[in-house]
Amino acid sequence: MYPANGEIHAGYARLVSLLLEHQVCLIDGYSGVDWDEVTTHIHDQASALGKTVQFASVAEAMLPEKAIWKLVEPFLGGDDPLFGSRTTLQLADFFDTKKLAALQPDPTVDLYLVYGCGAALLHWDAPIAYFDVPKNEIQRRIRAGTHRNLGAMLPTSFKATYKRCYFVDWIVLNKHKQQLLPQLEWIADQQVAGTVTWTSGAILRQTLHRMSTSCFRVRPWFEPGVWGGDWMKNHLGLDQDAPNYAWSFEMIVPENGLLIHDSGNTMEISFDLLMYQESDEVLGKAAKRFGYDFPIRFDFLDTFNGGNLSLQCHPSPEYAKAHFGEHFTQDETYYILDAAPDAQVYLGFQENIDPKVFRQALETSFERHEALDVSKFVQVMPSHKHELFLIPHGTVHCSGINNLVLEISATPYIFTFKMYDWLRVDLDGHPRPLNIDRAFENLNFSRKGNVVQETLVSRPQVVQEGPDWKQFKLPTHPEHFYEIHRYEFDTLVNIDTHAQCHVLMLVEGTTVDVETENGYLATFHFAETFAIPAAAARYRLTNRGPVGAKVVVAFVKEEACHV
Repeated sequence: MYPANGEIHAGYARLVSLLLEHQVCLIDGYSGVDWDEVTTHIHDQASALGKTVQFASVAEAMLPEKAIWKLVEPFLGGDDPLFGSRTTLQLADFFDTKKLAALQPDPTVDLYLVYGCGAALLHWDAPIAYFDVPKNEIQRRIRAGTHRNLGAMLPTSFKATYKRCYFVDWIVLNKHKQQLLPQLEWIADQQVAGTVTWTSGAILRQTLHRMSTSCFRVRPWFEPGVWGGDWMKNHLGLDQDAPNYAWSFEMIVPENGLLIHDSGNTMEISFDLLMYQESDEVLGKAAKRFGYDFPIRFDFLDTFNGGNLSLQCHPSPEYAKAHFGEHFTQDETYYILDAAPDAQVYLGFQENIDPKVFRQALETSFERHEALDVSKFVQVMPSHKHELFLIPHGTVHCSGINNLVLEISATPYIFTFKMYDWLRVDLDGHPRPLNIDRAFENLNFSRKGNVVQETLVSRPQVVQEGPDWKQFKLPTHPEHFYEIHRYEFDTLVNIDTHAQCHVLMLVEGTTVDVETENGYLATFHFAETFAIPAAAARYRLTNRGPVGAKVVVAFVKEEACHV
């Protein structure tokens, strides 16, 4: 998506000159921002212009570190290494109101600048700049030991820091960002060391509105894992020196960002900004139910020449709400984008499953570090290209080796209860934690025997067709709140959104053009995810490749919009 010509800038020079047009400015931002780097560049640019800047860190007005840890403790899940509960705190709760009030501008300097997460809580009549960092870069900085949780003096382990970010820090910072969006004067992307790219708040808000009526693709990112494979490495032009790639965050919108380009400059903005401003336009009928939450995610699971995923299940909606504070749960499907001849999936129980025997086998395997014959308890079935397997909450499942799974799912993405992990350790050499207790609080043992084939393997149905195109419905489970269709066409097909956001991927073919009703045109390639907002109304897919195209489309079921 492109703003007006010349509206995305690189570097600090122009930004500092705009800041210096004011006597007082506030620079707010997200966790992970390198505030030392930001203030150093602003100081150097201002000094070069013969101007004086006085900096005040809003972090000095935070509560003492021990008080903050006590404040967040109820949301961190105690000794649980992975899970907490979504906080109900606000960013203002982390601050001492008297210390905030004590911050006062110095009229003797050219610019008095208050910076840090929460600077705008001062509520001064001053312009606000916002510095952001993408989630994948935040995680890199956590691993590098340069990121600290809000109000913490020292970094902790990756898992502990990430858990607090997910359940506390990011939630309060997201709420704060949402409140600031209408009044931001400037927004900057600080992910590249030594520089920034930035634009004005007005251009940002205009760009978000344009996105909400056309189409967009988030910036994907890729992560290795203990079971990771080499399909993505070999087919998507990724780093050949990486050990493997297990996941692609194709569209997991709490963690993905949107790239905007202009005049040779590119900056990334977080996807949630689009939802905060344009949720009604993006989600259409589903906005009332999901609000600012984008409901559907696409991601890849790559086990080609890798390993089986862990044997797992996901929580019920009631469990996710009661234990984690989540609004909906992790109902999934496996769309098989590619598979070797020997590929398999593990799905549902054998007819003769005995829950007590199964649990005892899992616990014995873990305690004695002994291999488990999973097929005695769980059905194993061959997987083929373009098949769809249904995994509503509570269903035992995992992908086997030599699949490239397009996981089409509800957006929650960390709530996986592992029961068996093939005796593996993680990439750091530590035993991977299992969640047998949580799994048995959620497993659905009625999904067994013939029920699995009858209800968890989708059977495509032709619902419309034309001279050289067909529309298939790939029925999902009644527990799934989303539908999946597939369009197969040689030349082109016209599609109506019916006031729903469509999430799409080209799953066969090379290239398609997408043209929305407002004339916006974009090109997407094999295995790329993109979305058409509800407000786009209608769009056309045109096949630009030498072979027929297949595109999967996911959207919220009509009846699920009103739950």
